[in-house]
This record gives sequence, structure tokens and C-alpha cells, in this order.
Amino acid sequence: MSGVLVRNTRPEDFSTITEICRDVYPNTPPWGPKQLQSHLDIFPEGQFAAELDGKVVGMAASLILLWDDYDIQDSWRDITDHGMFTNHDPEGHTLYGAEIIVRRSAQGRGVGKAIYKAREDLVRRLGLWRIRAGARLRDYSGYADRMTAKEYVRRVVRGELVDRTLTFQLRRGFRVVAVIQTYLLNDPASLGYAALIEWLNPDAAGEAQAAAADAASSAFR
Repeated sequence: MSGVLVRNTRPEDFSTITEICRDVYPNTPPWGPKQLQSHLDIFPEGQFAAELDGKVVGMAASLILLWDDYDIQDSWRDITDHGMFTNHDPEGHTLYGAEIIVRRSAQGRGVGKAIYKAREDLVRRLGLWRIRAGARLRDYSGYADRMTAKEYVRRVVRGELVDRTLTFQLRRGFRVVAVIQTYLLNDPASLGYAALIEWLNPDAAGEAQAAAADAASSAFR
């Protein structure tokens, strides 16, 4: 991760973040200044920009949730209040990773790993139980005619298949706890599917949280 600096997002980063969004997701509306400013107003500690050789090449956006308020099949829009984060709950125990993106020309240079490490450090510092996120099943559309999304995820977890999003997150220590059917609307690559993934904070998660995670992830081993 030499040369990578992860810091909190600033308003002057917004235009670059929008450019990165267009680079990574050319067919999806990018994060705009209204959403990004809302993130900073509500939870500035949870927003990160990653610099490589002095230039912003990646970002992460997150909020805190009281997970009991949500259904495990809720979509990205439900969980993030349409990307505005106005449902952020500082009394919650779960950091929800709404977004991590890295400019394509900077991928493979440790930027994503550095961003994930910054999130883990934040969770430890705040004493939260865990990180949860929806891992878009980026390569599922190529297998959908042969297997269900759950079987696809199971095979990725076992290392029999590689998904360019989920495989990376598994290598970061996340576990799959569910498959979400309508996480992202109008996404032809994933067909709307995502894996709900979880990283437990060993400093704060109790036996009940660990047992629940073990039970849920056992369906994907």
C-alpha cells in the first residue's frame, strides 16, 4: 500500500469522486454533490478519499445503522435512504459500507485494501460490532442460466468461481450471511443480486453476534 493515503473526504473532492464514478460505472448515475455533502453533514468520519501519489483515485461512503430496523432483503436504496444517509443512526452497532470505488487505472495497486483497512480502524475506534455491506455479484450474469444466485455465491466462497467484487471482499476477511435478490435495480451484470457480507470487530462483537454470523455463513460453506 506504499504511496496510498486514506483520509476523510472533503468538499473539494466531490468533482473528482463524480469523475471516478463515471469511470467505474459509466451507465449508472454518479454520486453528486448533494449526496456527498449530505454524507459529510451527517457522518463525516465515515467518508473516505484515497490518494495515490497525491491524486484522489478512490472513495468510500458509509453510515451507521441499527440493523434491527431493516429487513435482510432490503435494497441499497432502502438501506441508504436513496444515497442520502439521512437514516444514519449513531446509536447503532453496524457500519454499513454503501460504496467503495477505485479508478480503473489505479486498481491492483493496494488502494482498495487501504480503504478497507481505514474502515476497520474506524469500526474499532467507535466500538461498533461489525461492518456489513452488499457485495454486488458483478459476474453472476454469466452464470445465471446454469445456477441460482445462492449456488453461485456458495461456489465463489468455496473458491470454485471468482467474482471480481465478492472474491476480493472474502479475501479481506468478510463472510457471506445472505443473498439479496433485488439489491441493485437495473444492473445487468448482477441481475440485481448481491451478497450480504459481514466483518466482525473482534474487540466489540460478543458471543451472540459471533454465533449468529457463524450460523448464517454456514449455508455458504
